[in-house]
Amino acid sequence: METEIMVRDSPEMPQDVLLDIFALLEIPDLTRAGSVCSTWRSAYTTLCSQPELYKRPQTPCLFYTSDSAGENAACLYSLAEKRVYSLTLPDPPIRSRYLIGSSHGWLVTADERSELHLVNLITGQQIALPSVITNESVKPIFDDAGTINEYELSEPMHDYDLDIQYIGHYETIHALDKLRDFFYFKTFIFPDPSTGSYIIVLIHGRSLQISFARVGDCKWTLLPPGWDYQQCIYMDGLLYAFTRFGRVDTFDLTGPTFTMNTITDDMKNYIRGCMYVVQAPCGNLLQVRRDYELIDTDDNKVTRETQKISFYKVDLAAKELMEMKYLHDQVLFLGYNQSQYLNAKDFPQLKPNCVYFTDDESCVSKYKNNCRDIGVLNLENDTREEILPQLWCSWPSPIWITPSLTRMNWSCTNT
Repeated sequence: METEIMVRDSPEMPQDVLLDIFALLEIPDLTRAGSVCSTWRSAYTTLCSQPELYKRPQTPCLFYTSDSAGENAACLYSLAEKRVYSLTLPDPPIRSRYLIGSSHGWLVTADERSELHLVNLITGQQIALPSVITNESVKPIFDDAGTINEYELSEPMHDYDLDIQYIGHYETIHALDKLRDFFYFKTFIFPDPSTGSYIIVLIHGRSLQISFARVGDCKWTLLPPGWDYQQCIYMDGLLYAFTRFGRVDTFDLTGPTFTMNTITDDMKNYIRGCMYVVQAPCGNLLQVRRDYELIDTDDNKVTRETQKISFYKVDLAAKELMEMKYLHDQVLFLGYNQSQYLNAKDFPQLKPNCVYFTDDESCVSKYKNNCRDIGVLNLENDTREEILPQLWCSWPSPIWITPSLTRMNWSCTNT
């Protein structure tokens, strides 16, 4: 209240000066400033409607829910300010959804019908992605009234003893809210400079195939046969897809057809375990390995706890991974989010040579009440520390997200 009185009694700042000041704020701070008075609200609204005026790098935040806040409420823990912001999100209730990715300020969620939605936490915008039944692997099953009441999932089978030879398909039937347990693995959102928009990439099914959709598409496009994909990176019109054994395939998404090209077969020294791929600011690709320890809890449950993280520079020409010892002034963010590799000098509240991590368990829905593996690992001595006490609800599993004012116009253009 004191702040409001001071602003009301003070001479108003010129709008261009306010815009210059507001453009230096982190988005949570900017949102709070926009509620002070009508003049400040006008500057805030201008920045929201003209995001090109607002280019301040944003510090990632931890998104989670709270038992006491309600079904549509969520919390955003700001690492920059070390404080929590409360958010109200549109239906369907966020606590009934699965979180299967976050990129560029957008959460990717799966609702109780296993349909995907993008949600921007700051603007509140929600976008329904192409229906799950437009994916070639999923067929709807209708009841007598013509309503979808189940899904049939058809997936390819491969014999790993016969050089991953294709040996047929198998079909399974799933309830509307259960398909998401078996079908969704990970989702990525990549800017598409050729169109000035975005591409959504989905890794799905037990064979871990890839489908994608551009903004404006009404259906998912299944990429040429491939399997066992764990991570994706999009660079210069090419989608790089990495398997757990180090094979790297590329797909050119700029033309009318999408052919697969294997850049390298399995790496000579591929890394086992939970694997991530991230592009360094200099353009190099890094593979990151995360090692866990199984911990017995007091309530007779077993949880995973991150103990060590290793990282390697990818040499595609030599088909080798070259281990690196330190991140120096860099910081990694790992989890079900799209991995980020940041310079700590640009984010003074972050700790250099550290990895900020959250859960990355594809079957986490089976362990909804378990404690979550969240913290900061110092690569200098492999010590870990907590970010804040685990007082939140454990479902949906907390995830890193970078706040953004970006809006997306997804109007279906396919016929």
